[in-house]
Amino acid sequence: MGLTGANAYTKMSAATGVENADPHRLIQMLIDGAIEKINRAKFFMNNKKLAEKGQHISWAISIIGGLRGSLNMEQGGDLAHNLDALYDYCCTALVAANLENSEEKLNDVLGVMQQVKEGWDGIREQALQEMQS
Repeated sequence: MGLTGANAYTKMSAATGVENADPHRLIQMLIDGAIEKINRAKFFMNNKKLAEKGQHISWAISIIGGLRGSLNMEQGGDLAHNLDALYDYCCTALVAANLENSEEKLNDVLGVMQQVKEGWDGIREQALQEMQS
């Protein structure tokens, strides 16, 4: 299978995963996607491929914006407000990382997103139980 075939398979697999995912899993997929895009941006930054770096940073910002948009500020209380502030920080730091070619700033955002991922992954069973009740 060539690169085109591999890309098509990846897109099909992602589409199938989204169609079959519960709301908690969709958020996990978005977090994973943001982490992946930031890691790819680091790769392109290190290989002096600035256009590709910028595309992946932009994609990560869009994904994090989607995460921000999914927050329910009324029902989420302090947790939603804290996540909103973290996501805002991440987007601001990603813009700065792109402008400054700063791997350090990309690593900072990766650290934040990894902590969010760990927290979100840790509440999966609780979230599934709440969805069923």
